[in-house]
Amino acid sequence: MPTKTTHQWQHDHIFGQDKVRPGERRTLWVIFITATMMVVEIATGLAYGSMALLADGLHMGSHTAALGIATIAYVYTRRCAADSRFCFGTGKVNAFAGYTSAVLLALFALLMAWESVTRLFNPVAIAFDQAIVVAVLGLIVNGASMIMLGDHHNHDHDHPHTDSHHHSHGHADHNLRAAYFHVLADALTSLLAIFALLAGKFMGLNWMDPAMGIVGAVLVARWSLGLIRDTSGILLDHQAPGVMLEQTRTAIESIDGNRIVDLHIWSIGPDIYSATIAVVSDTPMPPEYYKGLIPVDLGIVHTIVEVHPRT
Repeated sequence: MPTKTTHQWQHDHIFGQDKVRPGERRTLWVIFITATMMVVEIATGLAYGSMALLADGLHMGSHTAALGIATIAYVYTRRCAADSRFCFGTGKVNAFAGYTSAVLLALFALLMAWESVTRLFNPVAIAFDQAIVVAVLGLIVNGASMIMLGDHHNHDHDHPHTDSHHHSHGHADHNLRAAYFHVLADALTSLLAIFALLAGKFMGLNWMDPAMGIVGAVLVARWSLGLIRDTSGILLDHQAPGVMLEQTRTAIESIDGNRIVDLHIWSIGPDIYSATIAVVSDTPMPPEYYKGLIPVDLGIVHTIVEVHPRT
């Protein structure tokens, strides 16, 4: 019987990271649209005295930078996918970009809150008609950007996993998720700006303009903290969700005489995982046997199995 050579046992660690992800091209278009609207809103916010409009423009500025980070991450991930310096490929660049974007989002939320509080105590005159027109235009632009990114935000999966798998584990392209949240936050601040400007124009409630800036800042900060929590868990090699650990354990221990004594599963990229498993068995089998028991739809692409006889 022919035996495998050392070369035949080896494999790459690219795991599909060299492919162009669907979110990359759409993100480029959204960058162009967002940057254009950012200039318009900041200029009109300063000219017409609207803090809500200025906050929305500044917010778009942060998002233009964040979307730029997302695009750089996509390109870097592809070009360096085969670089042997990365133990498990470049999948975590995705999470790192998402984390960076989330931090940037949080910082701009603080800036928005500070400027809004300042305007609350030191109000300025607002040219409502012009500001409302620009705010509505901003909302339309944000809505178009959400449509461009939204479908991929919900369905950007390159692996043949089932819907139940995704719903159970909540996996996603965190880079694209960050971009989507930035655009969603833009839409929210545009909506709040319109509401505040209408309240000021027709009801004389000028204080609503900076107040909506504060509300928007709080909501944006909440989104950013959630994204920071999720992406930092990936960067720090948190264990995979409990349901994934349980499914792996059940699949192997369902064979009489097998018991997992050590199990670690962690994310190494969007929807892909690595695992190390230590098994004690009454009838030890080769590692490949235990790897074959793991459900394919879990997305575990790199597995090391250690087998010990029960003594």
